[in-house]
Amino acid sequence: MIELQIDGKTVQVAEGSVVIQAAEQAGTFIPHFCYHRKLSIAANCRMCLVDIEKAPKPMPACATPVTQGMVVHTKSERAIKAQKSVMEFLLINHPLDCPICDQGGECQLQDLAVGYGGSASRYEEEKRVVFHKDVGPLISMEEMSRCIHCTRCVRFGQEIAGSMELGMSHRGEHSEIEAFVGDTVDSELSGNMIDICPVGALTSKPFRYQARTWELSRRKSISPHDATGANLIVQVKNNRVMRVVPLENEEVNECWIADRDRYSYEALNSDERLTQPMLKQDGQWITVDWSTALEYVANGLQQIKTDHGASAIGCLASPHSTLEELYLATQLMRGLGSDNIDSRLRAADFQHDGKARWLGTSIASLSTLDRVLIIGSHIRKDQPLLAQRIRQAVRRGAKVHALNAQAYDWAMPLAEVSLADSSVWVQALADIAAAVAQHKNLQAPAPGNPASTVAQAIAASLLTGERKAVLLGNAAAHHEKASSLLALANFIAEHTGASVGYLGEAANTVGAQLVSAQALHGGMNAAQMLQAQSLKALFLLNTEPEHDCAVAAHSLNKVDMVVTMSPFKTNLDISDVLLPVSPFTETAGTFVNTEGRAQSFHGVVKPLGETRPAWKVLRVLGSVLKLPGFAFETVEEVRALALPNDIASRLSNQTQAKVDLTPASQVPVTASIYQLDALVRRAPALQHTSDAHEGHSHG
Repeated sequence: MIELQIDGKTVQVAEGSVVIQAAEQAGTFIPHFCYHRKLSIAANCRMCLVDIEKAPKPMPACATPVTQGMVVHTKSERAIKAQKSVMEFLLINHPLDCPICDQGGECQLQDLAVGYGGSASRYEEEKRVVFHKDVGPLISMEEMSRCIHCTRCVRFGQEIAGSMELGMSHRGEHSEIEAFVGDTVDSELSGNMIDICPVGALTSKPFRYQARTWELSRRKSISPHDATGANLIVQVKNNRVMRVVPLENEEVNECWIADRDRYSYEALNSDERLTQPMLKQDGQWITVDWSTALEYVANGLQQIKTDHGASAIGCLASPHSTLEELYLATQLMRGLGSDNIDSRLRAADFQHDGKARWLGTSIASLSTLDRVLIIGSHIRKDQPLLAQRIRQAVRRGAKVHALNAQAYDWAMPLAEVSLADSSVWVQALADIAAAVAQHKNLQAPAPGNPASTVAQAIAASLLTGERKAVLLGNAAAHHEKASSLLALANFIAEHTGASVGYLGEAANTVGAQLVSAQALHGGMNAAQMLQAQSLKALFLLNTEPEHDCAVAAHSLNKVDMVVTMSPFKTNLDISDVLLPVSPFTETAGTFVNTEGRAQSFHGVVKPLGETRPAWKVLRVLGSVLKLPGFAFETVEEVRALALPNDIASRLSNQTQAKVDLTPASQVPVTASIYQLDALVRRAPALQHTSDAHEGHSHG
């Protein structure tokens, strides 16, 4: 540790720290623009000049390493004069358009200009003008004259997103930030550039001119998309969601969110919203009140149970639903006497042991890994924030290996890639396991080829390093031989000292397993329900079979009663009843992310029209059917029953499954980045991105 003095206060900091970090620790604010604690040091704005004793001139606090006994003055006359001079230079060319700037009210330059800017400018020349640029549907670069060349956006692209899409061209007053590769910004994390821009040069295209920052109320929430569980701040005006930005949580999403977390809110206000219960009569949809709709459903269920038995009733529940909704859906099905419920909509292997599959380690630990083997995943698009963590590990020297059907651009260098058709992934993984077994003089868990060059290289790499992980992606989880892949992954992990885990597809993939939203005692799984001729009643909770299921839902037209519970007008051709239920912004609930972290949230706006939270609808339906255990007043009461006291004891990636080397007969079905759930599918800005052009993609 090094001891120094800042404004008379003694501070101890780690060796290698810079002055601005020491000042942060001491609670002293030093003005800055280009410095960001998650990015490399550029030292190009010079706003953080401070007075250091024995130094011949003011020094940039962000680029000056601390030394033993250093004495720093941040408020001395010399420091203030230097900072004011820098501010004067920054404002020479800055346009006087604060009244129409989207950043007004949350602009770093605006804030610091109050303290360090002059009341009048000495410059009378024309201000420079920078031509606007079109870089895609998410980021607006209409007012690049405001740019102060801090290069935060450039460094973010290089260091966090992994691809340098923006760069600075020319020199001096002709310098410009512009897009080079393909002329658009296509990163799945691009919206974070808006957050870190200290001026109004980069702004949100969908939010542009929608509201002033001081008109918005801010409410905490959790992302309903992938299994990271990113923490959000949802900004609301007049009971309408206007913008979504990250809430900092160092252990989960740091200070970043993916673009689908940021822009999917557009779907909440779309014309496709279902706002009243509807029944289909003689092929025509009619609007009804809630009591009519629920009585129709209850009477239909009782009739079908009487005529065909409880086993003719089923439920497909999306793992993007809240824990409370999934719990009550399982209670409703089992209360009726049916075990036909499943949330594994895209799966092909339905073996399970009642344990919840999870990441196998903490999300934060991904940043510190030394060796990683990723199986069946396009991690950059499937879990952008987890990919970003692994990218940081690679920057520190980690080696990443992949087993996939095709070579993906993960925006990070990969050490070894084993390319194999998905039908023979089990054999390819068995080769790696055999190579590990050969190194350790063990019996291989299945016949494999340890002499394979790629298998040898991956095995040798996994046997070095300290912190290691074997991670199964969405395509591996949905694989026909998913249990065999897990068994082999466990062998490799056990004998290389690695953790083993699933990256997790949906916001509540783990939560759905915790409340047993899957057939436990001989009930039909998702694939069987979609093909069964015996099913007479089916609930679709936040599920659109056309987009969400691995199996084509041809037989659903023959089901007597299909009840769709969704925020959107969907499944119109197969449904008999549409019940408008709340999206995540209009209900309280809990998501359990891939590391087993339960995160609860509240609704941030009132439900639209006659929409009701799905947990309330299920509760009332249970009461109408006179089922026991549905007397809940609050969502907290449901949560108390749904959430296990000790989640950790329910999480396990161990398996007793035997390895089956027979080639798989079907390709695993995974959703592409902007087809994952009902919200992203209906967000116009996301659907106009280059990533949205694929529908279902295959691992």
